[in-house]
Amino acid sequence: MEQGPITATAVAAELSLSAPAVRRHLDALLADGEAEVRQAPRRGPRGRGRPARLYLLSDAGRARFGHGYDDLAVAALRYLAEHGGEAAVRDFARSRVENLLGSEAEQVAATDGRDARAGALADVLTSRGYAAQAREAGSGVQLCQHHCPVAHVAAEFPELCEAETQAFAELLGTHVQRLATIARGDTACTTHVPLEAPEIQRGCTTTTTISTGIPTGTSLRGRQSE
Repeated sequence: MEQGPITATAVAAELSLSAPAVRRHLDALLADGEAEVRQAPRRGPRGRGRPARLYLLSDAGRARFGHGYDDLAVAALRYLAEHGGEAAVRDFARSRVENLLGSEAEQVAATDGRDARAGALADVLTSRGYAAQAREAGSGVQLCQHHCPVAHVAAEFPELCEAETQAFAELLGTHVQRLATIARGDTACTTHVPLEAPEIQRGCTTTTTISTGIPTGTSLRGRQSE
């Protein structure tokens, strides 16, 4: 990362290893998608043999050194809360869910049967990296998301979870209840979808989410100092 693009020979000299041994390691990194290779630019007349190969880390390789995306997202939302207020954060959360579901939201809403819609919604969420599934649970269905890419951010800004729950209710056409979230330390985000409750008009749903532990009336601006 510090010296790339770099030749295998240069890596071998830096690490006091043989060139063949280094090339085996580099081939493994290439196979795993953690390194890339390019041809060294020519300087002067072309000589015999193949041009030297230069190795450098790919995005996947750089990811091993960590990223600060979560911290950046939290900082951005804190700034938004401070300068735009709670409504701005809620609007952002709603917009994010709409972009997350995309055009597939209409397909989910058009699916016949609430349990089938829950299954279709789980498929969409899985395609977005949430590892979701819908399973029967008593008189309803539990929509379980076993992964949450924004759990660290949602731990401070539960508006993300609330907007998600509201969107689920509107798509499924029923009141739903969020029972657990990864953001609060649970092993999965679990949403209960009742099958016996009557269908309700989409856009006029009332959702219930788990307690966030933040007293009513607490401003988002105050969270920054907590």
